[in-house]
Amino acid sequence: MGRVMNGTRREVGLGLLGLGMAGRRPAATPGLERQIAPLTAEQDHRRLLKLLGIDRLRPGADGQNSTAPNAVNYDDARADPCPTLPPLLTASDGSAVTREAWPRRRAELLRLFEHEIYGRIPATAPDIRWTATAAPVVDGAAEVRRLIGRDAGEALAIEATISLPVGATGPVPAVLGLAFPKALTDRFPPEARPTWREQVLARGYAVVEYTPVTVQADDGAGLAAGVIGLAGGGQPRGLTDWGALRAWGWGASQVLDALEATTEIDESRVAIFGLSRYGKAALVAMAFDPRFAAGFIASSGQGGAKLMRRDFGERVENVASSGEYHWMAGAYLKYAGPLTACDLPIDAHQLIALCAPRPVFISVGNPQADAWTDPRGMFMAAAAASPAYALLGARPLASDLFPPLGTLVGGDLAFRQHEGGHTGGPNWPVFLDWWTQATR
Repeated sequence: MGRVMNGTRREVGLGLLGLGMAGRRPAATPGLERQIAPLTAEQDHRRLLKLLGIDRLRPGADGQNSTAPNAVNYDDARADPCPTLPPLLTASDGSAVTREAWPRRRAELLRLFEHEIYGRIPATAPDIRWTATAAPVVDGAAEVRRLIGRDAGEALAIEATISLPVGATGPVPAVLGLAFPKALTDRFPPEARPTWREQVLARGYAVVEYTPVTVQADDGAGLAAGVIGLAGGGQPRGLTDWGALRAWGWGASQVLDALEATTEIDESRVAIFGLSRYGKAALVAMAFDPRFAAGFIASSGQGGAKLMRRDFGERVENVASSGEYHWMAGAYLKYAGPLTACDLPIDAHQLIALCAPRPVFISVGNPQADAWTDPRGMFMAAAAASPAYALLGARPLASDLFPPLGTLVGGDLAFRQHEGGHTGGPNWPVFLDWWTQATR
C-alpha cells in the first residue's frame, strides 16, 4: 500500500492526496544527456529489423482485398497451420507441473512473455505520486474524483477518475476500465443506455477509468516519450524492452496502487476491463499483476486472448507491422520473418493461465462484425488454459465445444460471444452477474 505524503493541492477525500509509492522500485535516473532525436515509427521499425538481422517482414492479413495474395483468412478449415500448442503444465526441464510447482512454472512463463512478446519493465520505471480533485458527477454516481499521477520530474500526468456509487457504506468492489481518449470516443457511436458505468454503479460497485495514452502514446513515434521514453532516458528500445501494452498495463497497476490507499474501495475486489487493444493490455496487466481480482477481456484478438498462431483474422504479421509493432517488444518482430507464428514458444492459452485461479471473462462480438479478432481462437485459448484453473482448484471452462451465439460457457474462466459487434456492451450485464456469482 502506498503511504500518504503531504501534497500541494487541497485534499478532497478518498485519501488520495499526494500518494507516494516509495519502495516499489528504484526511481528513474534516465541519461537525458545522451538523448537523440526521436525516430518516426517507420525509422524505429527498420532499426529493430536491423538489430534482428532481418531485411523485411511478411505482410499482414489484408482485410480489404479478398483477391490479394495475403487476403485475410476466415475459413476455420485453414486456420490452424501449427500442429501443437506450447505445453502449459510441462516445465522447461520436462517435468509435469503440480500445484506446488505452479509458482515456478508461472515464473518461467512470465519470463518467456517478457523476452519474446511484451517486453520487461525496467528498474528505472518511475514512482508515481497521486493527487485528487473533485470532478463533475456523471452516470448517477454519488461522487466523482479526478486523479492525476505524476513522476518526480512531472514528465507524466496519468489521468484517471473514480466514481462512487450512491449509498455506499463501506469499501466496495470496483471495475477499473481502460478508457480510449476523448478524441477517439467522440467518433464512436453513442453508447447504449444504461451505459456500462451506470450498470456497474447500480450494482453498488465503483467505476474507475484510466486513460492509457496518458502513460504511453499509441504510436511508434512516441516511444522516446511517455513512460517508455522516461525510463529509457529517451533512447531507442532494446529488443526485450517493454512495448505499449506492457506500459499501459503498468499504468493500470499504478492506479491500483492509488486505490489501495483508499477507504472507499475494496482493493482486493478490483476487476479490470479493456476493449480491443485495451483488452490486450488488460489481459497483460492481469497476467503480470496478481492483485487484479478479475478480468473482463473484450474483443482482444491477436496479442490478447486469441491463439497467436491461428491464421484467422488478424495475424502476427499485422501486429509486427510499423503501425502496431510498438505494442510489443522488438523481439516479437522475428516471428513475422524469418520465423513464423508456429515458432512461438508461448501462446495466449498460457497468458490466460497466468491469471488463474482468478476469474476471467472473455467477451467477443458476433461472427460477422468481430471476425477479425477470431472468436473461435479466443475460445480455443480459454479451453487450453483450463487445466491450469483445474490444477489450482478453480472452475475451468465448462465445455470445450464452441458455443452458439449468445451462450455463456461458464466457470471461473468464462466465454461468451454476444450479438453485437466490436464492443463489450451487450456482455456487461452477463459479466456482472457472472462476477457476482464467481466471487461468492
